[in-house]
Amino acid sequence: MKPIYLAILILFNVFWAAGLSIYKALEPHLDYGGIVTLRFGLAGVGLLLLWPLLPGKAPRGYALARTLVMGLIVFTLGHRLQVLGNRLGTAGNSSVLMAVEPLLTSIAAALFLREHVTARRWAGFALGMFGVVLLNGVWRMDFAWVGLGPSLLFISSFLCEAAYSVMGKPLIERASLVKVLALALASGLVANLALDGSHTLAAARALPVRAWLMILYLAVVCTMAGYTLWYVVIRETDVNLVALTIFAQPVAGVVVAAMWLREPLHWGQLWGSVAIVAGLIVGLWTEGSTEKLKTLARPSLVED
Repeated sequence: MKPIYLAILILFNVFWAAGLSIYKALEPHLDYGGIVTLRFGLAGVGLLLLWPLLPGKAPRGYALARTLVMGLIVFTLGHRLQVLGNRLGTAGNSSVLMAVEPLLTSIAAALFLREHVTARRWAGFALGMFGVVLLNGVWRMDFAWVGLGPSLLFISSFLCEAAYSVMGKPLIERASLVKVLALALASGLVANLALDGSHTLAAARALPVRAWLMILYLAVVCTMAGYTLWYVVIRETDVNLVALTIFAQPVAGVVVAAMWLREPLHWGQLWGSVAIVAGLIVGLWTEGSTEKLKTLARPSLVED
């Protein structure tokens, strides 16, 4: 993976992590369906308005059908499950469950895209998941474990989210990645409006400015820019490698939850963050990285 891609992905994982706390902040104003409808609806409308400026060709025929189905899975079903699961639990608990997403995404990529997941990356996943457990202090008496139902809802959303990578990667090899995203969002928009359009539009009229700013952040930064970036990177890189960067979300998510929602901090978060960083280094390190270090070190050895 290019270093610039890694740096930008880490940054966007911080942006995505704030989404869990934003969902909590929007609860007094919108139900879980309304949040999903407005977030992805605005993102879809935004990209459709930009359609004449988007480069490349649109998917056609069977590829178009796959794109529309993917939009239903990811932007209607998947995120409704995620927002509902987060609503029934806590932002901290959701951060723990977030550690399952990179693992499920990588398994899906191995099964459907025939990607090879190296032992080093499995070790990175293990360290990352261990770090998330430490970071959230799941052994503490004051940690709020939610019931099995909300946890299963949240984890089920990751299976839907994995479809964005597994179904999308073959699509963006033949068509414009931004147009694939735009059509998938349009498909999700139609379904979301059919489910609760009138109720959501009525609630939207009463939203305060602060709530609208949060919705726009989710739509423009986290969706239009973030989902485009994901496709840009996985077009050139294995999905299972890119998925490792998702481990940055629990670290950022706990910090945001502590600062914004006043959830308590503890020493486990320091050691958990260390374990997650170690997992990222182990998982993202490649033989090419070793060769680059040797190349950089060689001139100094010659000079000596």
